[in-house]
Amino acid sequence: MAGKSKEETVFFCTECGYESRKWMGQCPSCRSWSTFSEEPVTRIRASGRQGGSSAARAAAEIMPVRMDDISTEPEERISTGFDEFSRVLGGGIVPGSLILVGGDPGVGKSTLLLQTAAKVAEKHSVIYISGEESLKQIRLRARRIGEMGEDLRFVAETDIDRIISMLEKEKPDLCVIDSIQTMSTADSQSVPGSVSQVRECSQRMMICAKQNNIATFLVGHVTKEGTVAGPRVLEHIVDTVLYFESGEQFGYRVLRSAKNRFGSTNEIGVFEMSGEGLKEVLNPSEYLLEGRFKNATGAVVTCLIEGSRAMLMEVQGLAADTQYGIARRQANGMDYNRMVMLLAVLQKRAGVNIGQMDVYVNIAGGMKITQPSADLAVILAVMSSLRNVPVPEDTVVFGEVGLSGEVRSVPQASDRIREAERLGFRRVIMPAVSLKGMERPRQIETIGISFISEMFALL
Repeated sequence: MAGKSKEETVFFCTECGYESRKWMGQCPSCRSWSTFSEEPVTRIRASGRQGGSSAARAAAEIMPVRMDDISTEPEERISTGFDEFSRVLGGGIVPGSLILVGGDPGVGKSTLLLQTAAKVAEKHSVIYISGEESLKQIRLRARRIGEMGEDLRFVAETDIDRIISMLEKEKPDLCVIDSIQTMSTADSQSVPGSVSQVRECSQRMMICAKQNNIATFLVGHVTKEGTVAGPRVLEHIVDTVLYFESGEQFGYRVLRSAKNRFGSTNEIGVFEMSGEGLKEVLNPSEYLLEGRFKNATGAVVTCLIEGSRAMLMEVQGLAADTQYGIARRQANGMDYNRMVMLLAVLQKRAGVNIGQMDVYVNIAGGMKITQPSADLAVILAVMSSLRNVPVPEDTVVFGEVGLSGEVRSVPQASDRIREAERLGFRRVIMPAVSLKGMERPRQIETIGISFISEMFALL
């Protein structure tokens, strides 16, 4: 007896994809509140005979494999054509991997992947599938990028079943789906972009990519909070999650790895948007330090580690008498609470009275820092502005500051020093404990301090 389909309504958690027959205020899986949305689904009911035959057929197809029988030969990765992009992925695109790229509208996701597809198509077969643009619109957008490879083909389609059928027949080396929220399957009665549609389409694309060894990029829309729209299970399914972020009023773009099964999750790549598409910034330190004023008070250069890369950037501080009776604090590019804590340490441990001073801290270039290694630079920038004494422009400062005013060690201090030396800086102020056992460079002076008050004597 043939199976019958029955349409019913269920509730999905928009954060993790948890399914329930009734609405709940809190998701029992991810503990999020007010995240359930009602959507129609179609379930296929099969008779006992069909179910039995399906089970027998599945059992016959599954073959367990011993660990020694699994091939360990590393597969050659596919180069993206961008050194920045390849490094963020861990050295290139792994064949058969599923990569999710998210970002704000207009940040350049489609442009980045179209340029990548064009470069990969010089040596591999690539299919670019768009659910948001027609073929004519894609061609108009591609004109400013440059020549497209002969092995780069385009498809405008939103039916995921037809797309998978085509991919299984063509078997390209790389496939781009732009975007996963526009894809749909007739097996689900929900509208494209809903939780059930995104979950079902991404599951089918994962199976297709793994079985046919097709490296696949999925473009994902993001919510106002900055996370990928749709069920959170989408991020669990894919092998790699990348976020393409904009420096808002600045021209650069940052490609950040949030999850990577084949590489580091701390890598970032820096790109610059131009009239001819995206261009990679191979030396972000020089890019971020462009336009720096000489002998400016309240400006300090620090060095952060992003993955395997050391990056120099400028920390700016401003201390001024308050005009409203209540001191104001503002932080751009760093955590506000950490800035307030550092100011409290400065007042309590170093005896600097800033209770009636407005204090502003800004990370130049629109970058955002989350590492405590910039603590020392923040304190020095505020003190430089307060005393109206500039920090020597050839000095780099880094180190974590504790609540007792002590300067604590930071990882990869040698890499930070080498980056400062490479860009022509002559002096580094850093934690004294990090200097122990480290071979000091000859071309740059390293000054170790143990307490924040020792640093003020260097101004």
